[in-house]
Amino acid sequence: MSDSTAARRPLKTRNAKWAGALAKWLAKTGLTPNQISVGSIFFALVAAVAFVYANQVSKIPAGWLFLAGAAGIQLRLLCNMLDGMVAVEGGLRTKTGELYNEIPDRFADALILIGAGYSSGDAMQCVLAGWLAALLAVITAYVRALGVAAGAAQCFYGPMAKPHRMALLTAASIVGAICVWLECHVKIIPIALWLMIAGCLVTIYRRIRQIAAELKAKG
Repeated sequence: MSDSTAARRPLKTRNAKWAGALAKWLAKTGLTPNQISVGSIFFALVAAVAFVYANQVSKIPAGWLFLAGAAGIQLRLLCNMLDGMVAVEGGLRTKTGELYNEIPDRFADALILIGAGYSSGDAMQCVLAGWLAALLAVITAYVRALGVAAGAAQCFYGPMAKPHRMALLTAASIVGAICVWLECHVKIIPIALWLMIAGCLVTIYRRIRQIAAELKAKG
C-alpha cells in the first residue's frame, strides 16, 4: 500500500472491530500487505471459474457455483480492505505498495466480470456484457488514476465504483442461485452486467467532470 492514507477508499467496514482484529492477526502471521493484495487475484479467479462452470452442470451444483462466485467476490474485496489495514494500521507500508494496490485490482475486476459473462452460456449478448463491463471497470479506475496524476484528489464517485460493481454482482449471483434451484429461467447475471455497464458510463462521466472542475479551480 502507499504511504498516503488520504488516498484510501472510504469504507465503513474498515472501522469494524472484527476487521481490526483480523488485520492485526494477519500482521502477526508475517503476511505482507503486498501479498494480501496479490491474494485477491486468487479469489477473483475462484469466482471466475465458478461462474464459467455454473453453466455446464446440473441445477443443484450450478446454484452452489453461483454462491461460490459470490463468496469469491467478497473474499476478493476483503483482501482489498485488509491489505490497506495491515499496511497502515500495522505499520507495514512499502514504496511499491501503490503498484500492488492497483494492479491486482485490475486483474481481479477483469477475471470476475469476464467470467460472469460466461455464466449464462455462450450467448453473445452475455459474453459481450462481461467483456464490456470489464473494459469499463478498468476505464473507471484509469480515469481516477489519471486525475491523481494530473494533480487532482482521488475521485471515488459512483454509481459503479468497485464496491458498487461487486455488490451488484454478488447480489445477482445469490439471486441467480435461487433462480436455478426454483427453475426460474430469468438470466439475472446478464441483466446485472448490463446495468453495470450503464452505471460505469455514468461513473466515468461524473469522475471526468469532477476532476476537470477541480483542475480548473486550481488554475
